[in-house]
Amino acid sequence: MTQNLREEIHQLHAQICSGLADPSRILILYSLSEKSSNVNELSNETNLPQPTISRHLKTLRECGLVTFRRDGQYVYYQLADKRIIEALDLMRAVMADNLKERAQIAVAAAQDSISN
Repeated sequence: MTQNLREEIHQLHAQICSGLADPSRILILYSLSEKSSNVNELSNETNLPQPTISRHLKTLRECGLVTFRRDGQYVYYQLADKRIIEALDLMRAVMADNLKERAQIAVAAAQDSISN
């Protein structure tokens, strides 16, 4: 693999990760995992204002995480690849393990300070 190709892959990876770097966008992605939706539907499902949904959808489109189709006057958004939900779920599992480990460390530290 050439250095240029490697750099391009890292850049694309970072671009996808930046698309995931907002809790509202993650919420939108999980909503879209159930069905394709338009902005109004997403706003109702997520309790986020319509302009906020539109702004986040633009970012998600630019990152290649969602696609859209027009149906008359409506634009429906869907996940570009269902595996993004698997990736999000995997990250949540890692996060849960990390939090468990931190909790165990905190308990051990508290017990140590009590015994000293």
